[in-house]
Amino acid sequence: MRIAIINGPNLNLLGKREPEIYGDQTFGNYFDILKIQFPDIDFSLHQSNIEGEIIGFIQEFGFSCDGIILNAGAYTHTSIGIGDAVKAVDTPVVEVHISNTFSRESFRHQSFISPNAKGIVIGFGLKSYELAIHSFL
Repeated sequence: MRIAIINGPNLNLLGKREPEIYGDQTFGNYFDILKIQFPDIDFSLHQSNIEGEIIGFIQEFGFSCDGIILNAGAYTHTSIGIGDAVKAVDTPVVEVHISNTFSRESFRHQSFISPNAKGIVIGFGLKSYELAIHSFL
């Protein structure tokens, strides 16, 4: 099984950025744990702060992987283009958020990804990614 994890803006700062919201673990460290926890899955990890690059990743893996886990960060709430890319590909996409976006600012309650996603996992910290992986098993 092949699963691509695509992370959006500022997720490269996990472990440093607002640890009270996002925790103190880097995504690199967490990714190493996921690979050990799910040894039969071929993971790829991609992160960009640039909207067009995220769309490119979705298009690149959206016809060749068994699943995509997408945390588009703030672009979730603003990018019609990312939502359209999710709609355009064959591979199922699970939208993931580390924090509970519904307990935060009201602009974070809107998602352009959700209508086209297989499912959504919100608010379980980095464990949200693990829960998304289980949806593909």
